[in-house]
Amino acid sequence: MKSDIPQFKVEGLAIAIIPRDEELWDCYILNFKEEPITNVLINSKGYGELNGESMKTSILRHFFERLEPTSATKIEPIQTALFVLTNEYWVSFNYQGHMYDKKYVFVKGSINEPYFTNVPYIEKQGVMIK
Repeated sequence: MKSDIPQFKVEGLAIAIIPRDEELWDCYILNFKEEPITNVLINSKGYGELNGESMKTSILRHFFERLEPTSATKIEPIQTALFVLTNEYWVSFNYQGHMYDKKYVFVKGSINEPYFTNVPYIEKQGVMIK
């Protein structure tokens, strides 16, 4: 039964979106853990309403065999035109023999300069969700 499956809380990971230029920004996954994580699968998608019509982006999938400890890894570029949508990153990975997963959701309007913070390991300003 589902209740028999242990649920582990994801800690020590973050998703950050950092400006590259006027039209393209870069999305990163940050591993704050002191150990690597393995078999990292990331699904990204955008969804919402634009001009009164429902809109969805394609689902993109990324796989990383290993993310080193205390590091940042680029996932994908994202066009600024997609910031009017909710952008979701679902991350699944193995750590210390257990499987973890978490959704990181950047709601419409949250990828914006007023929400900038310093992004560790990259040492640039961007939006980050832990």
